Amino acid sequence: MSSNATVPTEIYRAVKWPLRLTHWGMLAERVVRCFWPLWSVIFVALALLMLGVQDMVRVEWVWGAAGVLVLAMLWTLGHGVRRFHWPTRDGALARLDQTLKGNPIQAALDNQAIGAEDAASLAVWRAHQARMRAKLAEARAVEPDLRVSRADPFALRYVALLAFSTALVFGSFLRVQSVTAMAPGDGGLTSGPTWEGWMEPPAYTRLPSIYLNDITAQSMNVPQGARITLRMYGEVGALSVTESVSGAPLAPEDGATATAQDFDVVQSGRIAIDGPGGRAWEVAMTPDGAPSVAREGEVEVSYDGNAQIPYAAQDDYGIVAGTARFTLALDEVDRRYGLTIDPEARPTIEVPLPMPIAGDRAEFTETLIENFSEHPWANLPVRLELTVEDDAGQTGLSEPEVLPLPGRRFFDPMAAAVIEQRRALLWNRDNARAAAQVLRAVSHRPDDMFRSAVHYLRLRTIIRRTELFAAHDMTVQQQQELADAMWDLALLLEEGDLDDALERLQRAQDRLSEAMKNGASDQEIAELMQELRQATDEYLRQLSRQAQQQRDQNGDMAQQQQQQGDMMEMSQSDLQQMMDRIQELMEQGRMAEAQEALDQLRQMMENMQVTQGPGQQGQSPGQQAMEGLAETLREQQGLSDQAFRDLQEQFNPGANQGQNQGNEGRDGGQGRGQQHSQQGQGGQGQGQQQGQGSGDQQQGQGQGGQSMEDSLADRQQALRDELNRQRGNLPGAGTEAGERAAEALGRAEGAMDGAENALRDGDLAEAIDRQSEAMEALREGMRNLGEALAEQQQQNQGQQGMADGSDPGTQRDPLGRDAGSNGQLGTEEGMLQGEDVYRRARELLDEIRRRSGEGERPDEEIEYLERLLERF
Repeated sequence: MSSNATVPTEIYRAVKWPLRLTHWGMLAERVVRCFWPLWSVIFVALALLMLGVQDMVRVEWVWGAAGVLVLAMLWTLGHGVRRFHWPTRDGALARLDQTLKGNPIQAALDNQAIGAEDAASLAVWRAHQARMRAKLAEARAVEPDLRVSRADPFALRYVALLAFSTALVFGSFLRVQSVTAMAPGDGGLTSGPTWEGWMEPPAYTRLPSIYLNDITAQSMNVPQGARITLRMYGEVGALSVTESVSGAPLAPEDGATATAQDFDVVQSGRIAIDGPGGRAWEVAMTPDGAPSVAREGEVEVSYDGNAQIPYAAQDDYGIVAGTARFTLALDEVDRRYGLTIDPEARPTIEVPLPMPIAGDRAEFTETLIENFSEHPWANLPVRLELTVEDDAGQTGLSEPEVLPLPGRRFFDPMAAAVIEQRRALLWNRDNARAAAQVLRAVSHRPDDMFRSAVHYLRLRTIIRRTELFAAHDMTVQQQQELADAMWDLALLLEEGDLDDALERLQRAQDRLSEAMKNGASDQEIAELMQELRQATDEYLRQLSRQAQQQRDQNGDMAQQQQQQGDMMEMSQSDLQQMMDRIQELMEQGRMAEAQEALDQLRQMMENMQVTQGPGQQGQSPGQQAMEGLAETLREQQGLSDQAFRDLQEQFNPGANQGQNQGNEGRDGGQGRGQQHSQQGQGGQGQGQQQGQGSGDQQQGQGQGGQSMEDSLADRQQALRDELNRQRGNLPGAGTEAGERAAEALGRAEGAMDGAENALRDGDLAEAIDRQSEAMEALREGMRNLGEALAEQQQQNQGQQGMADGSDPGTQRDPLGRDAGSNGQLGTEEGMLQGEDVYRRARELLDEIRRRSGEGERPDEEIEYLERLLERF
């Protein structure tokens, strides 16, 4: 490249500013690369001074550090000067030319070497020169390369920059001057002492900190618990502090003159800095009041015992936690029957109060939702106290209130009796014998009290275990075990099975029909419709449980069902719409139309029951095994019912006359009139034996009774053999659930063997107990087998997917509802049937808050989530 003097003026003018900027960029590159260690040391020194480190250590350390920093600055300065070279314009011109295509600057400066006297050659050269000079207009300044990562592999320059940035935020330039007059052994300032101060409110108040040097007023308001920080610079003792806000005044000798003062504001008073440039303030403390809480509104209890206890709370700045405490109000308890003796000591019930997830916690209303139904104090008087706490540790208590501990109520007489004796047992273990006697008394005539012999057998087992435990000093674990068994039995008696649910549904429909005929009021219509809705929901739940074992059918059966074009499908929302329509017609006085709609609903529910019957063709091995076990269970229940009636006949001859037929139709008929197809003619012979036994039962005891017991024993043996055969073909082998099913069925077979021996010995009571154990083991085996089949189904679905075009099953929306059927978009079904809707709502809000904090999500989605949080 030619020297600066030989660059033609027209070329220089064409690249003047790009060349000048490139030259300055090269200068910046060399300054940064040569002197970055120098400004790094300077930044570190300024950061230490601005943060006031010199005021926290001895002056000798300050001078030592100053010497090290000065030497570092001198060395880095000399090192940079040695490496620094001023960039030339020729170098900038060369760098600029390298960024242009074809190097037009160099080409414009070149001279023609040969052919200068040839006109043609000269014309070509001039054309080439013109094109190159035209390209000079495209020149742009070259961006400087200020990276020094190769020279600073440990990024020390960023450490220095971070320290300086921290000092700018948290330090002050006023502190730098404190080092100007320091000398070894002397901490004074020739320019006089200075001070700084801050007032920091407690974090939970969300109030800003205040720089006291900016406060020129003579008074200020300060929240309780605020932290006052004062720092004095210069000669020790030149400035002193007096204050009366901390409750512990500083000692005048040493404390008042210390260079660092920190104290909390606990009362109103005065803060003064005495000395040159001092200042004083009258402080008015704003007290932090204790929070308050009170129960608000009525306590509501749902049918299944979920209690809703509303409360209101408020505080100056916000409440952080709360607790509801329930203690037994013994003086308010009606001390009769099982509550006469003193109760066993039990801990206070403590439940955390729910806090708002979003919004202000200074004042809010929330609802405590909890189920206390299984607690020994359920429906007994308790003393309720609500406690809330704020960030300052202050607590607020509600006025103690005596109210019944909310819990589920049982309306079935036998279920209510079981729950009452359960409460007596949990009240004190000394009530065990009395509770067993009461249960024996109320179940003396079981035909009038129990819908199924299974319920009576479970109660009988509970009574015997209660008497056994009471005779051998019942332990707390045994007490709780009996209480759990009694609770399960009470639920079974109250809610029943599918037949009970259907009976309640029909009874609710009949009552509603009678109300239409008798001109019921709107209130009565609303209550009866609510009863119908609850009965319908319970029937659908029981129906779904029974159909669970029959839901997974093979492709042939699915194809056969798809070919049934006249089958009508309805969702739960469709049923709710029908019931709403019935209630609307009744309220409008259109009873005939309402009765017609009710008849349609009744017919659909009956048809729904029919269509849930098990298919007999094209079933998978798992389906066949489940149906076989279900049939075995029904036959075992029929045998148990017949043994129970025979036992009743022994103690009360003729009591079952006129009732056998009804009992057979409900429980025993399936067991006595049906057998597995594998038994062939043996099943028919057993049915004939049973018929003979039933005839002999009406003639009294003696030989006819012995024939009956032999018949029952033979049938029990046949049922045990059938179960043994089913165990050999049990699917699900090798899985954990399958192993549990095999083990449970083994226990069932052993219990059947014991029942057979008891029947042959004429011990009907022992046989009934063993049959009850067999049925419980069968149910457990069926549950475990269902789990094993479900696991296999999930694996098969993962392999098959949608290849065969089969129905993927009922789909659910994110809120747990049916996504809709028959082309319907969405559903009017309520969220979370049977779940705690309030807890689920909080879980959804937590999930929304979590997603709204994820910055990688699209802006539209984050804005939508923020709108949801603002709304809810």
